[in-house]
Amino acid sequence: MRYRTLGDLRVSAVGLGAMPLSIEGHPDEPRALATVHAALDAGVTLLDTADSYHLPGAAPGHNELLVARALAAYGGDTSGVLVATKGGRGRPADGDWTVDGGARHLKSAAEASLKRLGVEAIGLYQLHKPDPAVPFEESVGALRELLDEGKIRLAGVSNTDVGQIRTARDILGDRLVAVQNRYSPAVRDSEAELTLCAELGLAFLPWSPLGGISRSSLDGPSRLVGPRRFGSFHDVAAERGVSPQQVCLAWLLAKSPVVIPIPGASRPETIRDSAAAADLVLDAAELARLDEAARRP
Repeated sequence: MRYRTLGDLRVSAVGLGAMPLSIEGHPDEPRALATVHAALDAGVTLLDTADSYHLPGAAPGHNELLVARALAAYGGDTSGVLVATKGGRGRPADGDWTVDGGARHLKSAAEASLKRLGVEAIGLYQLHKPDPAVPFEESVGALRELLDEGKIRLAGVSNTDVGQIRTARDILGDRLVAVQNRYSPAVRDSEAELTLCAELGLAFLPWSPLGGISRSSLDGPSRLVGPRRFGSFHDVAAERGVSPQQVCLAWLLAKSPVVIPIPGASRPETIRDSAAAADLVLDAAELARLDEAARRP
């Protein structure tokens, strides 16, 4: 496992997005715990969760409680593991995703997450999404208060644009350490945000980083599903003898030293495969082929 910097911390170059372990179609608890343990065994030290990762209409925090149980049941050392959670979204019974970026809600949500995770302070707490009904400065101000109170150690923002990142930086200073936006071969509309993160030294955590790459079986030959434009990822994978998912994550890692992708997983073999991407170094010609494929309309 290679490592990257998040604030003043050293974390694995590939994290685990734990959302699939708690939403629709999630595995049973033994397999979910085994998935987290497989990530830890593979050297993953960044686990990303949120209070809203639960079934529609269910109580908040299913995923946070699951991650806490997985860490407690793990037989190895977890002192170097960073649990990153998020607040500001909800999942009502209709299955939609709501947004509440009010300061009172965020502070209450963070305190509830703190209890569920069973820690003295949340390692990384992130505003899940800006609330159009609340001034962004108010939402980020709640993060600042949580930092000042010692309830969270580091802060991040998610689903934000360049202006919002700069505003958050102005309010939080060096305590803003991460930006989590959607970014993948299929979705590249956060190029400007990635560039700004590299300029400011903020970790950029792509969510849904495998967009455009098929979820073909890891036990058999790769099968191209979806737009032909991403066939180059499958071609390079076949040449390297690895999965297209590994190639995709290695491509993302090559974008910038601040990139730390957090692919989701619901099976131990999936996260083991993703974690192996940290050691896959693509050459310049391969990266050029993949860049061309990702740029193609």
